[in-house]
Amino acid sequence: MDQEYERRLLRQINHQNLPAEARLSKCGSATCSPVSVKSGDRYIPTRAGSNWSVNFHYANENCRSPSQNHKSKEASSDSSKDAVAYAALLRNELLGAGIETVPDPHTDDRRHAVLSRDSHSLFRYTVHTKRVPFDSDNEVSLYSLSPLSNKSHKLLRSPRKPARKISKIPFKVLDAPELQDDFYLNLVDWSAGNLLSVGLGACVYLWSACTSQVTRLCDLSVDGDSVTSVCWNERGSLVAVGTHKGYVQIWDAAGGRKLTSLEGHSARVGALAWNGEQLSSGSRDRVILQRDVRTPPSAERRLQGHRQEVCGLKWSPDHQHLASGGNDNKLLVWNSSSLLPVQQYSDHLAAVKAIAWSPHQHGLLASGGGTADRCLRFWNTLTGQALQSTDTGSQVCNLAWSKYANELVSTHGYSQNQILVWKYPSLTQVAKLTGHSYRVLYLAVSPDGEAIVTGAGDETLRFWNVFSKTRCTKESKSVLNLFTRIR
Repeated sequence: MDQEYERRLLRQINHQNLPAEARLSKCGSATCSPVSVKSGDRYIPTRAGSNWSVNFHYANENCRSPSQNHKSKEASSDSSKDAVAYAALLRNELLGAGIETVPDPHTDDRRHAVLSRDSHSLFRYTVHTKRVPFDSDNEVSLYSLSPLSNKSHKLLRSPRKPARKISKIPFKVLDAPELQDDFYLNLVDWSAGNLLSVGLGACVYLWSACTSQVTRLCDLSVDGDSVTSVCWNERGSLVAVGTHKGYVQIWDAAGGRKLTSLEGHSARVGALAWNGEQLSSGSRDRVILQRDVRTPPSAERRLQGHRQEVCGLKWSPDHQHLASGGNDNKLLVWNSSSLLPVQQYSDHLAAVKAIAWSPHQHGLLASGGGTADRCLRFWNTLTGQALQSTDTGSQVCNLAWSKYANELVSTHGYSQNQILVWKYPSLTQVAKLTGHSYRVLYLAVSPDGEAIVTGAGDETLRFWNVFSKTRCTKESKSVLNLFTRIR
């Protein structure tokens, strides 16, 4: 053998056996050849480590317009997950990527994070000299007839999370004539007995979700009054009705009779909240009255802390704290014994009507601001600490948590009139529902926790399936599926 050729060959072999760091330090730049031989007769760049399909894929993605990228992201979740799994399988077999689990294409751009390590260049001049040894533990046998590698078998066996499907079409729409377009009112509530109460003008109507039968509970026009709020008690037997003149009436839904009428407010009652046998009412007179419906009306607690109309009231799941929101942009938290608020939050820049306590985390409170604020904010009421916040882009009218998952739904007014489903604590949007032509001012959750009803100034009530007890791709079997679905 020629001595000069043998010398060059030994120099090349020694160079390839060096660690990667040593080769890079000798190379000095990313564009030089891995074999730096001055007397070589040919220049052959090593492309074994180049991720060709991945790099070309991202080069094409970068050339797309933002609208095209947005449309591609809105493709069906099943097809996108299949495409990601197939791409991962190809990378394992062709490029030796060693991927063992399918990345989620909709969460934090993990697919891009996995693939973007070498997305800035089409060519690489480094070589992976060490191959991953075969692992005999829990792997495919060496004598397997499958053409796939061990990593690909792991990839195919990895559990796949079922896709989260939410229909963007309401499964039922009801007409609601005279449903007021007033941000400060609360005119829709759903009882534990599957009855929907709706305040329309001077009347309160009850709609049965089981039989679709409608009955009129009361008519306040004889007194020259109108309905400004409705709220069911926890058992679903009594419904409280707030009026424009400041009265709070308690009605027996089954018997269709009025049990009592409570005075005390000097202006309309726009917010109601039950806590066992106690009823809290918030009014335009800036006062919150807390009364036990079993005792004489004189036994009441007056909570004064807001400087403008009280438009939101919610009791915590443990029945210990009351959250109130007002047109003064304040969110106050009261306990069951003090006459002064124990906590006060002033971060919102507009009226706070949307309030919801988390059923999953003790002391977690969510709130939403009006048109000038548009933000969802979360609070740890145990420590008084402000947590996450996000700008929704629209007036926040209502909030409600899912009973089964760490998700919540928000309804919005100006300017998009949309319904959004959020995942907490990441605050990623699970779904966006549209259909109302006016502000979505009213929201109630079904007793089974799977469906919601929304009301708006367009005088319609729309029913949506947004939450699910089980994360399956099949349609949830709610009692509401008895209704005729709208196509």
